[in-house]
Amino acid sequence: MLEPAAVLVRNATLWTSSKRGILKKHDLLIADGKIKKIGRNLQVPENAHVIDAKGRHVTAGIIDAHNHSMILGSVNESTLPSSAMVSIGDVVNSETAEIHRQLAGGLTVANLLHGSANPIGGQNAIIKLRLGQGPEALKFKAAPPGIKFALGENVKQSNWGDNKNTRFPQTRMGVPVFHENRFTAAWQYNREWRRFREKGGSPPRRDLELETLGQIIKGERWIHCHSYRQDEILAFMRTMEKFGVRVGTLQHVLEGYKVADEIAAHGAGGSCFADWWAYKYEVIDAIPYAGSLMHERGVVVSFNSDSSDLARRLNLEAAKAVKYGNTKETEALNFVTINPAKQLRVDHRVGSLEAGKDGDFVIWSEHPLSTRTVCLETWIEGKRYFERGEALQLAEARVTERGKLLTKAKGEAKKDKKEDKEKDDDSEDARAAFFRRALETAHGLGVVDCMDCKIVTE
Repeated sequence: MLEPAAVLVRNATLWTSSKRGILKKHDLLIADGKIKKIGRNLQVPENAHVIDAKGRHVTAGIIDAHNHSMILGSVNESTLPSSAMVSIGDVVNSETAEIHRQLAGGLTVANLLHGSANPIGGQNAIIKLRLGQGPEALKFKAAPPGIKFALGENVKQSNWGDNKNTRFPQTRMGVPVFHENRFTAAWQYNREWRRFREKGGSPPRRDLELETLGQIIKGERWIHCHSYRQDEILAFMRTMEKFGVRVGTLQHVLEGYKVADEIAAHGAGGSCFADWWAYKYEVIDAIPYAGSLMHERGVVVSFNSDSSDLARRLNLEAAKAVKYGNTKETEALNFVTINPAKQLRVDHRVGSLEAGKDGDFVIWSEHPLSTRTVCLETWIEGKRYFERGEALQLAEARVTERGKLLTKAKGEAKKDKKEDKEKDDDSEDARAAFFRRALETAHGLGVVDCMDCKIVTE
């Protein structure tokens, strides 16, 4: 990590993701972790790290509004229909290689979400990808808390198996009933505590689930709701409106283009897949134009990854809005910068290149929406966490080190085999297989949709 007192990026094409749009041949000055000034021919501060970015493009750091990568273990606590009491913040994985990989794609902020097994899921954790820091240091303290909700096939346990048919709800009509029941209980819980604070007496028994739902009713926690079908989207928003709750984001929102006006009127954001479909029946009406159509109707739209692989190339996901829907290039880039920042309520700190905001930025070799561009450097709060040339050298060094370790491990395996030939699991093949697998993968803790993990090695 490079941590200079100040950073001056000179003569770059700046994609500001603000009202200023694209600024050509401009300088960007970062000091004390904040953007200090944007202009031409800026004075070089003392002890500044100067980057000649002629011919390069600079954007704000990429933001992923739906990410599961930096999580230790399963993302679902699926035993109960409401798991509002559990928190992803307790299982943030600061050791995973995905942090480096996603920094290499320009990602700086990720919304780590609970899975979609429950109508009411667990609490989220919004992090900055500060590689090398511990779990608590990764957390973006300025971000307000959120929670994962879900609709559709997952929460009614469709295709879970014949032995998964007792948990309520099992039908679509049961989902809004369950939401209304739990929010009614949370409203009553809030009232009990309010009466206690006003009149004293014995305090109510603390309930961590209802406390969390009560925060939503009080506007202190934002809902990020997994959703596909238009009818379910409308039913969910209307249920929440009964309790005076505005939904933070509708995640995936594949049929959101059918009810875009209603989503915009409610005030929810739409965090979409760019072009995912055909993986289950309820996505039958998904189209790649959905993001652009919702954007045109006034919905704040972002494109998310929901995948460790796509999280490394969200700039190209944004480019799909140009192809499908003729969204302007600057507005398409906003789908992965300022718009997710707005959805996560952190746009006062990140998401655009503006004076006063955090010094989170990415330097690209070419146009940021081009399939030919590569991320050259990723900076967070004025600290460089990724530099392409350095990363390539480290990768080569790791390959060399791995080879040496494997050679040593195989040598030890042969010694052990001679000492105890009766143990089947002590064979050379078994030991070689063990040392080929990362500890995360061996214990089933890896991200299941990581494309690299699916590569079979001989």
